[in-house]
Amino acid sequence: MANKLIVIDGNALVHRAWHALPPLQTKSGQLVNAVYGFLLVFFKVLKDIKPTHCVVAFDLKGPTFRHEAFEAYKATRVKQPDELYEQIPILKKVLAALRVPVVEAQGYEADDVIGTIASRAEQAQLSTVIVTGDLDTLQLVSDHVAVCTLKKGLSDTIIYDAVAVKARYGLPPQALVEYRALRGDPSDNIPGVKGIGEKTAALLIQKYGTIAKLYQALERSPKVTSPLTPRLREMLLAHKSEAMMSRQLSEIVREVPISISLDDFVRRDPDEATLVPLLQSLEFKSLLSKLPVKTEASHGQQPSEPARASKDKHAYRLVDDDAGFKKFISKLQSQPCFVFDTETTGLNPFTVDLLGISFCWKSREAYYVVTDSHPQRLENLRPIFADAAIKKWGHNTKYDIEVLNHAGLSVAGVEGDTMIASYLLNPGSRAHDLDTLAFIEFGHRMIPITKLIGEPSRRKVGTPTLEGASGQKSMRDVPVADAAEYSGEDADYTWRLKEKLLPELKSQGLRRLFDEVEMPLVPVIVAMETAGIKVDPRVLERAKSVASKRLSVLEKKIHKLASQPFNVASPQQLKVILFEKLKLSSEGIAKTKTGLSTAAMELEKIEGQHPIISLILEHRELAKLISTYLEALPLLMDPVTHRIHTSFNQTVTATGRLSSSEPNLQNIPVRTEASQHVRRAFVAERGMTFLSADYSQIELRIVASLANDTAMLDIFRRGEDIHRATAAAIHGVSPDQVTPAMRYAAKGVNFGVIYGMGAWGLAARTKLDPAAAREFIAKYFQTFGGVKAYLEQTKITTKELGYVETLFGRRRYLPEINSGVAQVRAAAERMAINMPVQGTAADLMKLAMIQVYQGLSQVSPKAKLVLQVHDELVLEVPLQEVDAVGHFVKETMEQIAHLQAPIEVHLKAGQSWGTMKPLKS
Repeated sequence: MANKLIVIDGNALVHRAWHALPPLQTKSGQLVNAVYGFLLVFFKVLKDIKPTHCVVAFDLKGPTFRHEAFEAYKATRVKQPDELYEQIPILKKVLAALRVPVVEAQGYEADDVIGTIASRAEQAQLSTVIVTGDLDTLQLVSDHVAVCTLKKGLSDTIIYDAVAVKARYGLPPQALVEYRALRGDPSDNIPGVKGIGEKTAALLIQKYGTIAKLYQALERSPKVTSPLTPRLREMLLAHKSEAMMSRQLSEIVREVPISISLDDFVRRDPDEATLVPLLQSLEFKSLLSKLPVKTEASHGQQPSEPARASKDKHAYRLVDDDAGFKKFISKLQSQPCFVFDTETTGLNPFTVDLLGISFCWKSREAYYVVTDSHPQRLENLRPIFADAAIKKWGHNTKYDIEVLNHAGLSVAGVEGDTMIASYLLNPGSRAHDLDTLAFIEFGHRMIPITKLIGEPSRRKVGTPTLEGASGQKSMRDVPVADAAEYSGEDADYTWRLKEKLLPELKSQGLRRLFDEVEMPLVPVIVAMETAGIKVDPRVLERAKSVASKRLSVLEKKIHKLASQPFNVASPQQLKVILFEKLKLSSEGIAKTKTGLSTAAMELEKIEGQHPIISLILEHRELAKLISTYLEALPLLMDPVTHRIHTSFNQTVTATGRLSSSEPNLQNIPVRTEASQHVRRAFVAERGMTFLSADYSQIELRIVASLANDTAMLDIFRRGEDIHRATAAAIHGVSPDQVTPAMRYAAKGVNFGVIYGMGAWGLAARTKLDPAAAREFIAKYFQTFGGVKAYLEQTKITTKELGYVETLFGRRRYLPEINSGVAQVRAAAERMAINMPVQGTAADLMKLAMIQVYQGLSQVSPKAKLVLQVHDELVLEVPLQEVDAVGHFVKETMEQIAHLQAPIEVHLKAGQSWGTMKPLKS
């Protein structure tokens, strides 16, 4: 393979990554998005270009020769926040661990260093690719030098050779210095010749070749010929000194006095002993699979799989014979506490076969017991799993409990779950899987499951996962010794996490929340998922037919209003129709990388401008309803029972609320008729009915209680409609004089306060103009002064402590609230306001679920919890027992805690989820 050098413009890529990625943070609040984005590009380039040599060039602090020549050089550039520049030393540490050389030169820019390296490589006949985030280096392109630049974001790249440069500018690469000198460059504050733009500059250089020759022609003859005009001649002569200086500033130096050897840039294996702990501290576990290794042996080829970093000595024993099992069970029975982990044939706990179970009660030791085709072993394990006095731990124990239940074993005494422990300690992250935690906490790279069963086939996002359709082989086909090593490692590192995270829970005041809320909730969720909820496929089919017809009608109406057919689902085509053809105002519309956004939130801002907008929004919601629910639900339904077993996720939301997936039953819209049809498809079994218990305006009651706002508390204590009473107080009218529009605006502010919404947000939500919205909010805070004081104090306290917490001690750490980046700081302030409210509501609901579940069988043995959605619990109850269960549930939920504002629960009942009616209590 021919030798190839890549020269990376470090500063350009760091800046590009900073702007392209959201503010990624470690647990300590350190911003690392620029480092992460740089490495994404770096690893992609290594994979695509496969260089044999590599080097990164950076700018150094201090002026360059260009600043000395022109004091205003780059003077107009806005200094980026310190959080960006603080990432460059971190990146250099990573590059050092990757053994990638860094070259810098005082008094010169990175472009000059790049130009010098590229020039020396060209002399040595070494093919070179410059990787950068801007186009200044295109002047260096030649037969041996190309430029790879980022076209969009961090993944879309384009490579410029001499042909591509000529195609874009109509000029050869070497002429771009002359071209830039004429047109100038505002980003670097290079003046150029005032009045000359890109087109004219290109025409002049095409004709004259260089600025020097252009001015020779001007000074030799007063006559002007195309493309020159008298006015253009006048401008050029008047600004000759600026043109000459601009050329000097624009030209990249190719002879920087640096001592380098191209041999220094030969790629070498990373220093994994340094690199892995560094990536661990940055929480870059996802980059492990991209690490370049074995470059010296493979001349730049990427290996198919990264080497394992851990050299821990361990003993993971396979238990696959009766004598070994007898010894093992004797040891297990004497353990006061152990970790367990199941291995199965799939991911659905209600359909899989149990192949084996791994156990651990001491670091670096584990046992993998083969249970497939050995029912007697399960029988011997049954009393141990059922013994509540023997404490048990796992990682995502909900799944393992459901698997064991499906295999006929009940599980008691589950004391802890390391996934939940990690979630409580770091709720702002979603990376609580065992692989990530083993890497972050111990720097250990776990055996990837794909090594055992292969890569999954790609499937369309949003389609359900079907057993046997993933393209992967079954764990049953994996050699049992490999399964033992894999499963033993899982159990071992779960034990190690338990030993590490438990003290942290205690030190951070989270042990009580863990012991009294999160862990007691696990059996509740297991019971709900196991029960599932019945779906009537006939109702779904009818709903799909109605929705599809309505979708067709909407499409025709939209096309008629647009005066042409187009793909309504295409953001690009929609953009053209709305803002170019119909010429709707784009004021206030957010922009994406591809231009104006057509997201629902943005379209709602201009809904009143044209009737097409409301039709598009309805079309979009209906199309999503069809694909996400009407088509997907039948595939997720048990073919025998017609019940769907959604997964309730305990470790996803930062506020502590449960989420739901496969399918997501918490996001079914409620406004449209079609969405009501979906809810009507969820039905109770014969002889049963649904009972819904809904916390009424719980978040506002929590706000009033946390803020100790007497005005708001009085409204709740009088049992009044909070939105109507708010509108009456703000407008100075009696409640019966409040119009629907006034109540709607008051509702917008009431809920907006929880989310830190400002005047623009309220205006967009209520159709008030911004000035009126601002005045409305001002009056609101005059009325509820306690709320205003609470919000301000919350921000102050969070800045001092670095975290915010709920009434029950659930915390969210927000060190970024002191960030110098306004966007990051503002987002943290919104979270600080929102989290205590939503988090307290989540805690109340979880406590209610636990209490209802633990007492339900005494009231109605056949009743069961089936759903938890937002502030609502849904139970399936025998018809004749609905009143008794309703009374029990309402009383339990209302007395779960004592807030200053009274807690109210509203009951509804009905044969389907979509047809429930209020139940008198």
